[in-house]
Amino acid sequence: MSGNKKLKVGIGFATGRKNFQDVLSTDIYNWKESGLVDNADVSLNIFVAYDLTYNETKSEDYTDIQQKLKDQLDDIVFIDKNNMTKEINRLVHEGVIKTNEAIKIFEKGYAGQRNAILYYALKNNIDYLIFLDDDEYPLTVADTKRTALWGGQEILSTHLEYISQADVTHGHHCGYVSPIPNIEFDETLNKDDFRLFIEAISNDIINWSSVERVMKNGGVTYADTTILLNDVAYEVPEINHAKFISGSNLCINLTDAKRALPFYNPPGARGEDAFLSTLLTDRTVLSIPCYTFHDGFSTYHHLLEGVLPTKLKFISSDDEKNVKRFYDACIGWVRYKPLFLYITQPEEYEKLIDDMRVRLESTIPSICEFFSEPAFENILVELDKYHKNVKKHYREFIETQALWKKVVNQFAKPLRESKSSTPDQHHNDSPAVHVTDLDYSLPVQ
Repeated sequence: MSGNKKLKVGIGFATGRKNFQDVLSTDIYNWKESGLVDNADVSLNIFVAYDLTYNETKSEDYTDIQQKLKDQLDDIVFIDKNNMTKEINRLVHEGVIKTNEAIKIFEKGYAGQRNAILYYALKNNIDYLIFLDDDEYPLTVADTKRTALWGGQEILSTHLEYISQADVTHGHHCGYVSPIPNIEFDETLNKDDFRLFIEAISNDIINWSSVERVMKNGGVTYADTTILLNDVAYEVPEINHAKFISGSNLCINLTDAKRALPFYNPPGARGEDAFLSTLLTDRTVLSIPCYTFHDGFSTYHHLLEGVLPTKLKFISSDDEKNVKRFYDACIGWVRYKPLFLYITQPEEYEKLIDDMRVRLESTIPSICEFFSEPAFENILVELDKYHKNVKKHYREFIETQALWKKVVNQFAKPLRESKSSTPDQHHNDSPAVHVTDLDYSLPVQ
């Protein structure tokens, strides 16, 4: 790629999986096929924040990218413990922020990783930052009842088509989006009890109506063909003071650094995308017509090699790994729901928590027996723990936003120079590769 680029695009990965490079390779060839790699007006820059403890990986699993793939990119920034620590020391030395304040923004977990990616994107004058996950592929799958119907998706191109008109663009997800396995109800666990359980721990997006629909497909979420065929974007509605997004297939407009918002999650919890959703009231958030295929159970790596199954497997409730993933998801949901309710429905918070506790107390015994897993009792323990600390977590949520403003103010110039100050880089030259260092331990999904 040659010449000064008019548009700097960042692609961020918060990762910890061994197959990251396979996913990245597929994505890069997808960008090549869509024409972005050879577009002289677009600069493609990768930001990889990685955790070595999540799957016992080593740094080379992320940093040893093939030269032929590097040649397709303009810049690659790797973010790990040592780099981030050095950057925090620089911020402290320059009086931008204190050490304990920086740790609150960039500490362990997905929120810290995503904030680190956001930070480096701003530092590198990125105009638009797109988050992709390491278990999602640029594919869509629909159901014709006879066979699975597959199609390729141009994720980056679609986001770039709409993001100049919005603060945030958000695509769709298909595949194994839900962690809930296929359940054959019986006298141990009936449909009504399971509905009460899901309603207790879920939110406005993961609700019983959507869960039941997915369960009928054996746990698979199929793409809505009307979205694919009509090719129309629409503004995401606000529900209970939140414009729901997810953490991947997500693009953030960074052309005005002051409008960039931080991620947050309570310690040991997920929900960083849900909490960002609560800050988007005055933002334009567009749902755009593109899908990623979510390989939530890591069973479809062969999709990256071009093997397209005609039928997708049901998620069996008899499989120990599936039950473990469902349990982890339930713990994650119940850890972030108290704070989410406290933010979005403060007047009804105590009543909602009481209702939640009653439903869980009445259904968890059946859940434990059905899955032969007494650990589900921990859900009530976690609910009480995070309910007890909800005001503390709320203060941290508010403080994170205030501290983030200190950080981004250094990037907030009247007219960002991103489109004119990009250094000359040539298509045959390797991109600059940086290695950055903070202790990123991702919570189990």
